[in-house]
Amino acid sequence: MSNPMALEKRDITLTRCSPLVRDPLTADQASRASAVFKALADPVRLRLFSLIASREGGEACVCDISPAVDVSQPTISHHLKVLKAAGLLESERRASWVHYRVVPDALTALNALLAPATGTLTAASPV
Repeated sequence: MSNPMALEKRDITLTRCSPLVRDPLTADQASRASAVFKALADPVRLRLFSLIASREGGEACVCDISPAVDVSQPTISHHLKVLKAAGLLESERRASWVHYRVVPDALTALNALLAPATGTLTAASPV
């Protein structure tokens, strides 16, 4: 009796498959992408980036996002600085608070890098 949970073996010829990416990355592109992925690799930074990106206008004050994460305000500021250095966020001081916003070109570049050669990455796409 065959195991229904066993994976079906398939003969896949790689030359017949569509390419996964449009073009290979240059050394400079790989270096920049690596810095972005390194910045987003930390769960707190990824959450902060998500919190800012999901707000109306893609902008938030540190005072707005601080209650949503379980780390101190200085730690939040450090993580936001890393995201800014990676080119994912911009900041603007308004009175005593710093407001952060997502860099639109950064999202476009991430989408282009992660999207399959045949389309765009969507929220429903598996990561």
